Parts: sequence; C-alpha cells; structure tokens
Amino acid sequence: MIKTVQKRLLSIITSLLFLTACNNSPNQESTDREESLTTQNREQQSLDDVSNNEDRQDSSLENEGSDAMEETRLRLTFNNEEVIVNMDDNPTSKSFISMLPLTLTFEDYAGTEKISYPPNKLSAEEAPSGMDPAVGDLAYFAPWGNLALYYKDFGYSNGLIKLGKIESGLEKLENLNGEFTVLIEKIE
Repeated sequence: MIKTVQKRLLSIITSLLFLTACNNSPNQESTDREESLTTQNREQQSLDDVSNNEDRQDSSLENEGSDAMEETRLRLTFNNEEVIVNMDDNPTSKSFISMLPLTLTFEDYAGTEKISYPPNKLSAEEAPSGMDPAVGDLAYFAPWGNLALYYKDFGYSNGLIKLGKIESGLEKLENLNGEFTVLIEKIE
C-alpha cells in the first residue's frame, strides 16, 4: 500500500510539475519575450528618434545654406540689357558675392567666353581641381584670377571653378564685340 501511495503521490507531483511547467513556462517565456521585444522597441525608437532628429538638423542646415544661395541671383547690366545669374553655393561664389556691387569691364576671349578681372582674387577654398564649362556658366579661373561667362561650350580646364548659371539673357552676350562695361549686383 505504501508503494501504491508513493506511486500515486509521485504521479500527482509529476502531473502538478508538468501542469505548472506548461502553464508558467510559456507564460513566463511569453512575458520575457514581450519584455525583451518592448525593451528592443524602446531602444530602437530611441535610436530612430536620435537619427530622425539628426536628419532634421542636417536637412535644415542643408536647406538653410542651399536656400540662401539658391535664392541668390545676380543682375548683370550692360548696354541697357540685363543678364540674370543663379549663383551656386560654394566658398568661391560667396567670396565673389561679398564684393558686390561691382562695375567691371569684360572682353571676348577665344570666341567662347567673356572675361573680366575682379579687383581681388576669390577664395578657392573647397574648390574642385577643375571643371568642364557649359554654355551659360559663370566661372572663376583661379590661375589667372578672372571671371568667365561662357556663351559657347569649352573643354575641361584645371583651376576653373563654377560660380553659377545664367538664367536669362545669355543671347545678349554672344554678339557683343570689343570691351563693354557691366554693373554686377545682387538681386534683393
């Protein structure tokens, strides 16, 4: 009889342990898993918040700089004509803009561009080694210290830095012969 009671008791204990394990283990695992996922979600959310905040800050800084320059336009006035230039956002462009207003004398060079010499050299900070100018480009040729308004395509030139692009009035430059005086001012 003792053996029977022991077997029965052992059977009950085993059943209880099994039921306890079945009931608690998944719930505990589930609870642990949920807590782990919640913690991971919180950590990821924190990282996302930091990343999004940095992106917003970077974006606002980029937009601040680019919007300021994107809206920077110059008016070149000569012979009762006008050429409008959208300026690029770079240190060389900013260096040129800081000198305005200016009155400069331009002349034709190589049947491709009109050139002039500003009173001071422009910054070449962060400038690329050169560029391949396109029709309508306003550029600065650092080795000679001259501005260039391209009315025809030209090949790659070392030391050439793009300042901006002519928005309107390009056709007015092409047919000018000899020297001509240009008033260059920032459009407010």
